Amino acid sequence: MAPLIEFNDVSKIYKMGEYEVKALNKISFTIDQGEMLSIMGASGSGKSTAMNIMGCLDRPSVGRYLLNGRDVSRLRDSELARIRNRQIGFVFQNFNLLPRTTALENVELPLIYSGHLPRRRQRAIDALERVGLGDRVHHKPNELSGGQQQRVALARALVNEPAIILADEPTGNLDTKSGEEVLQIFQQLNAGGITIVLVTHEEDIAVCGRRILRFTDGRLMEDVAVENQRVADPTKVVIEHQP
Repeated sequence: MAPLIEFNDVSKIYKMGEYEVKALNKISFTIDQGEMLSIMGASGSGKSTAMNIMGCLDRPSVGRYLLNGRDVSRLRDSELARIRNRQIGFVFQNFNLLPRTTALENVELPLIYSGHLPRRRQRAIDALERVGLGDRVHHKPNELSGGQQQRVALARALVNEPAIILADEPTGNLDTKSGEEVLQIFQQLNAGGITIVLVTHEEDIAVCGRRILRFTDGRLMEDVAVENQRVADPTKVVIEHQP
């Protein structure tokens, strides 16, 4: 079986006037369906650039990116948008919720963009229940804690039933308890078969995955299995409905 994600000598080059900056420099790795792994590195290491390419938000300057065996490196923008909407869920550090809309309406947005109208509201409610927010569907972001807002963002990432969730510093703005809640949900989703990629600079977060890719100055310096995977503390987590 082909890997779900495959980078073949991928480089990303940005032009800054007369100069060229290599954000990624001949990166190669694979990720199998159902893996949960972390990408680590300091600011400027290339980890977020790699995530953007994985998520079809950016393209390689050189090399090939294969998603589920298909070379998506040179697809048209409309095709990349379709892949993003149907196959990939995104979770960001700053939640990126619309402030004047309810949790339910925020989660419905990907379904609206994809033209998926049948049972749209029920699917959004189901996604919110899946992350333990069945009693917060009509709350707006300013009526929710940071951890609850991140769980709304996670429900939004889940609503189109993606094969992959890409999470960029998903606990960066959360306290310890809320961070544990979010990590526990990621691990539950991974146990259900969803591929999870966590981008982080925190070792304690990275070891929640089963493998770590370490980036330095645009290069992949290490690709190692986690010997003792950390499981988010279930005593700190209350989820109403398990996937």
